[in-house]
Amino acid sequence: MNIRLFLLLVFLPFLGCSCAHESEIKQIFPGAYHMDKYLPLITGKNVAVVANHTSLVNDLHLVDTLNRLGLQSGSAFRIKKVFSPEHGFSGYFDAGAQIDREDQLFSTLEIISLYGKNKKPTPEDLAGIDIVLFDLQDVGVRFFTYISTLHYVMQACAENDIPLIVLDRPNPHTHYIDGPILEKHYQSFIGMHPVPVVYGMTIGEYAHMINGEGWLGDTLSCDLEVIKVNHYTRKSFYTFPIRPSPNLPNMESVILYPSTCFFEGTIMSEGRGTPSPFQVFGHPDYPETDFSFTPVSTPGASIHPKLQNQVCYGLDLTSISIDSLRSTQELKIEYVVDAYKKMGERKDFFTDYFTLLAGTTMLQEMILQGRAIEEIRASWQPGLNAFKITREKYLLYE
Repeated sequence: MNIRLFLLLVFLPFLGCSCAHESEIKQIFPGAYHMDKYLPLITGKNVAVVANHTSLVNDLHLVDTLNRLGLQSGSAFRIKKVFSPEHGFSGYFDAGAQIDREDQLFSTLEIISLYGKNKKPTPEDLAGIDIVLFDLQDVGVRFFTYISTLHYVMQACAENDIPLIVLDRPNPHTHYIDGPILEKHYQSFIGMHPVPVVYGMTIGEYAHMINGEGWLGDTLSCDLEVIKVNHYTRKSFYTFPIRPSPNLPNMESVILYPSTCFFEGTIMSEGRGTPSPFQVFGHPDYPETDFSFTPVSTPGASIHPKLQNQVCYGLDLTSISIDSLRSTQELKIEYVVDAYKKMGERKDFFTDYFTLLAGTTMLQEMILQGRAIEEIRASWQPGLNAFKITREKYLLYE
């Protein structure tokens, strides 16, 4: 199946959304667009691509674009393999879904999943590969797993002496940093590095930090090239042309995600199984409000959502404008704090997953102790101040 046709069929509603800052967006071109900078680096080589449905050049997939260019120019480069992250190459799989094979959808490609049992390319996977291209639309939040995939790809490339080219893309959260720093004891695939929840870096900048801070281990360093985004600053607002994952259907959900994803570590629904995941939250035992929703099984987004088929009362954030959401420039931890209080401070409110999301036990402990929002926020300021100094070394944009 043609990649472009498949993506258009699956994500047509998102592709049709309007852009709030049209004049600015027209000037911003992700790294994948700048082929004059990376085609010379892959010419004559066997190429592996780390990609998914977000890897677009205009409305054509990067793999299709490169294959077309190779045919037209007679270039000797060949795309030999494609690696895909969580949600799959098509971006159609629910969070945590086991992906065995997607090759049957795209018969001309060998697609290897980097989610599930094998999160890192093996030496066998990389046999015969001369260079790797990495192009994924990150959202700039520590527990969004594309940066974990980046880590493992960099590590595999370093171990096998294969250069890596990261085609950089805008991050909707580069204009601020916030949240507790992840502690080493709570490392997992949803948090691998000592960074805050919102770290304020593009994925290309983050790749430089992984290298520079020695996070690959064993004195490894990846032979890394980052193709920058054109006409991009930390204050630029770029509307994604396609949803970055099945449960981030619009930019409002993307902006709210760092704050409302914490509900995944509680007994409350974070809106999966509704048209507005991460823009609504609630529970059947939440004090009855004018707003309610019922999570239902949603193929391609949430097959078994939390509190499935149960009426949940809660809060609706869908009416908040993008400009208002972006102006806050901080985690809205009060959503979880207020919900905990309104649910009667139940002992079962938090699950173990909450600590993995937070990267520390301190956040949950302070909420349980009834600490004020200001005190909670103050607790992570020393870590943020130290991180800002580290981060500064790797920034590529004004």
